[in-house]
Amino acid sequence: MATPKPGRRPANPRFSSGPCAKRPGWTPDRLAGALVGRSHRSDAGRERLARAIDLTREVLQVPADHRIAIVPASDTGAVEIALWSLLGPRGVDVAVWESFSADWATDVLGQLKLPQTRQLTAPYGALPDLSQLDFDHDVVFAWNGTTSGVRVPGAGFIPADRKGLTICDATSAAFAQDLDFAKLDATTFSWQKVLGGEAAHGVLILSPRAVERLESHVPPWPMPKIFRLTRDGKIVEAIFRGETLNTPSMLAVEDYLDALCWARDIGGLPALRARCDANAAAVAAWVAQTPWIDHLARDPATRANTSVCLVFTDESAARTPAARASLSRRMVAMIEAEGAGFDFGAYRAAPPGFRIWCGATVETTDVALLTPWLDWAYGEATAAA
Repeated sequence: MATPKPGRRPANPRFSSGPCAKRPGWTPDRLAGALVGRSHRSDAGRERLARAIDLTREVLQVPADHRIAIVPASDTGAVEIALWSLLGPRGVDVAVWESFSADWATDVLGQLKLPQTRQLTAPYGALPDLSQLDFDHDVVFAWNGTTSGVRVPGAGFIPADRKGLTICDATSAAFAQDLDFAKLDATTFSWQKVLGGEAAHGVLILSPRAVERLESHVPPWPMPKIFRLTRDGKIVEAIFRGETLNTPSMLAVEDYLDALCWARDIGGLPALRARCDANAAAVAAWVAQTPWIDHLARDPATRANTSVCLVFTDESAARTPAARASLSRRMVAMIEAEGAGFDFGAYRAAPPGFRIWCGATVETTDVALLTPWLDWAYGEATAAA
């Protein structure tokens, strides 16, 4: 028996994991005051960039002794600046459980070729044994695996008396999950994730311990201009006051400021986390009553509340990886053709299924309206098989 086509569509059917949905109520008119055609080095340009840093500190609850910089090349640029600038004096442990953390392992092992490097690996859907990390080493990890929907269950695995630095890719966790900055020495994210900003810009947050490393360690490899955070053995403080490493988009800066003001005005970090939790809970409620689908992250304690990743179960009509890949592609195409949901297929390197962005700019009512369309598409696609 065919599943009836749902009668309602999400008001905002954008569920991409990056760039992500704009905040509720956003229109291009919000950017009318952007400093387009003005220099980012002008007094007005520096003021906007400094305000973006100040609001980031306020909304994200970054400690006063941590420095914040706006950097090029999104979260990727921020992570690679941290790796190239900070690593070298100690051994390195890299925790890998999805595609981007695997990229950071490639940087450390294949590009920097650092000795005394260990890679702790787990398959999609699981975490490595975090108790095996050696914090006498520097440790590189993602707080939330964007392509697997698996996050660390808190910072309890990081000792306060660690000797090495922690370098944390937090791009789909910042503004959505509890980041313990006392345990994080270099933290990165991009505007395009939880706050729905425009792409191409990243943020790098450094603890006092990371600054000490920067000022005491000179990397033995060539450092591109856009990676250089020090001059004559001292950190370039101006970078952390808004004098960026290269030319930023002032239009994108204005958009980020708009998102930060929205976040502050709805209640700040607690309100953002609550919105993400409610969105993820709406998906989880549907999964609980749907036998053909399950979370990729099997342990509820490690399930993301932003990039919620789903896979077909053994009870589904698709039993092989190829069949599951075909079915998921067909379902996504059917729903997109109806204008009921866009860009929610699984990441290309992940197990076949779906990745529904549940960040703070998404409305829970829209998440709840997407799931009947998944039921409909599954029924239509499997009936025709």
